[in-house]
Amino acid sequence: MNQDKYLTVSAVTKYLKFKFDTDEHLRTVFLKGEISNFKAHTTGHFYFSLKDEGSKINAIMFSTNAKKINFSPSEGMKVLVVGRISVYEATGGYQIYVEKMEQDGLGNLYIAFEKLKQDLAKEGLFDAAHKKTIPKIPMRIGIVTAPTGAAIKDILSTIKRRFPICETILFPALVQGENAASDIANKIDMAANYEIDTLIVGRGGGSIEDLWPFNEEIVARAIYHSKVPVISAVGHEIDYTISDFVSDLRAPTPTGAAEIAVPNMIDLVKHIEQLKIRLKESILKKVNYNKLYLDSLKNSYVIKTPMIMYENKKQKLDLIETKINTLIIHKLETSKQLFEHLKKNHILKNPQEIFEPKAIILKQIIEKLELLNPLGILKRGYTLTYQNNHIIKSISDIKEDSIEIRLYDGTVKAKVVEKEKK
Repeated sequence: MNQDKYLTVSAVTKYLKFKFDTDEHLRTVFLKGEISNFKAHTTGHFYFSLKDEGSKINAIMFSTNAKKINFSPSEGMKVLVVGRISVYEATGGYQIYVEKMEQDGLGNLYIAFEKLKQDLAKEGLFDAAHKKTIPKIPMRIGIVTAPTGAAIKDILSTIKRRFPICETILFPALVQGENAASDIANKIDMAANYEIDTLIVGRGGGSIEDLWPFNEEIVARAIYHSKVPVISAVGHEIDYTISDFVSDLRAPTPTGAAEIAVPNMIDLVKHIEQLKIRLKESILKKVNYNKLYLDSLKNSYVIKTPMIMYENKKQKLDLIETKINTLIIHKLETSKQLFEHLKKNHILKNPQEIFEPKAIILKQIIEKLELLNPLGILKRGYTLTYQNNHIIKSISDIKEDSIEIRLYDGTVKAKVVEKEKK
């Protein structure tokens, strides 16, 4: 094989670079576009991209030229640049080497986009806690997009190819223009009245103005309040809208949304076949295990000679019975010995010995009580004098003429004729 006719990658790249560098139309190029992926390196060089609604180009501005501009470039800024286009040999990509840059003014749409994005983020509309799970196997999918165009064709063809048993419902909506945002929001709300598993909301690519309805607050809130999980599919992969941030899942394109929304039927069939194999293996393993277990039971010594188990239980019962009888006999013997001991007790044979001392003590107590008994005093000839049921202790206690004199065997009512105090 003659290898002399084969070129190296470096040789081709150098050739292309030579072509770019010698092309008069590429030596001085005037471009306008929007800055994206901007990065200011520590060396002072600026690395960024210039893009419009259709394309983008990588750009570099070395520090010697970057020092000459009187503003700070930032993401989304529209600029006018002058430079040369050449090939960067290390990657083989072409880029513009910017020598001059002027500010073309920040786009009003970009400013409105950033403001609404910040406001809704603070309100919590983008929080992961609010994101709903996209069903893995949906049976009905709703689509909010234009009834004509590449987007709906791509979505339907992808769903039909991947998961043909899934039903689709189109909610035709305006996707650009003055009334598009309210129409999209209304169709999202309408989808809640249908039994839908997933809702795809989007459109094909276009300029930022064309995609703007999906940056409107009314659409964002309709997606947020949707009871159906929403997949946002707006524009191309590099395009981001407010709908992407608030939706439950973002797809890079409408086709990508369809691929996310439904599984691949072929993969599902393969997965089911694998499950069938695993299930069959699991059942066979279980059956074999139980069969071995049954065989082990059948061959066990106890099953073959069941009387051994009965004999063991019978022997244990005999031991328990013997133990209980021994305990009962022991208890009876103990009680009998205690009873015989009580029968021989001296107190039981002569119970009067217990009561005679007690009778003497009782007699002494009665005699003491008799001495303290006021009636005993009356028996010896003393009396008690009362007036109005109160005992008179002094002659001064007599307030009236009538008094009562209490004797041992009765009461005498008397009248006081004269009081004489000692």
